[in-house]
Amino acid sequence: MKMNNLKREWEEIAGQDAFWAVLSQRDQKFGKWDVQQFFRTGEEEIQAVMKSADRLSFPSRRQMALDFGCGPGRLTRALSKYFTQCVGVDISEKMIDSARSLNPDSSIYTFYVNDQDNLRLFADNHFDLIYTNLVLQHLPSDTIVYSFISEFVRVLKPHGLLVFQLPNTIPFHVRIQPRRNLYRVLRMLGFSEKFLYWKLGLHPVRMRAIPKSDIESFLTSAGAKLLEVQPQTNTEFSVESSMYFATK
Repeated sequence: MKMNNLKREWEEIAGQDAFWAVLSQRDQKFGKWDVQQFFRTGEEEIQAVMKSADRLSFPSRRQMALDFGCGPGRLTRALSKYFTQCVGVDISEKMIDSARSLNPDSSIYTFYVNDQDNLRLFADNHFDLIYTNLVLQHLPSDTIVYSFISEFVRVLKPHGLLVFQLPNTIPFHVRIQPRRNLYRVLRMLGFSEKFLYWKLGLHPVRMRAIPKSDIESFLTSAGAKLLEVQPQTNTEFSVESSMYFATK
């Protein structure tokens, strides 16, 4: 039920402003993202990730990469400069339709809709790199976050590299989610997602945090080896996060 609700919410926001839903900068809300600028941010982000990968000497091979929560394929496209095959997964069919349209080269990209709390569509030891940023924080429970981290470790190849981001803490004004809560009430009263987003500026996006020590302990219990944790600060929303680098 939680995943069904999450899917519905992301179909709604993807149908209104998919780029902003992926990269929620205040000055780009309401359809202001330029397509080229949007994808350029992905290139810059992945370039920084790969510099860290080079320093850590992982992954040992660069064949298969997974972009989890790929949206319109912003990071999937950027990963294709470093990996032979790139796979994007998202819970939203609208996001995946957009990704396929914007990244049509089927010899490089494969995009899947996955609305389960697992990655059973992939075999064990499948990916050389797994990357996800600004995604796990939107899942509906800590249990589902842990389920996916466990799945990341399972589908990661030995000597591969897992890189994921999660907030450590979030401030009270973000934690109470006023825009999301009002959005949900008004949707139940029959207001359209278009009216709620474009007229009232409301959206269904949620956010959660898990302490860094808890994630570090869980990675070890899941059979991963933690290589590095990089602190991150989102000054726009006052959110402190960690970027985890792990292998197995």
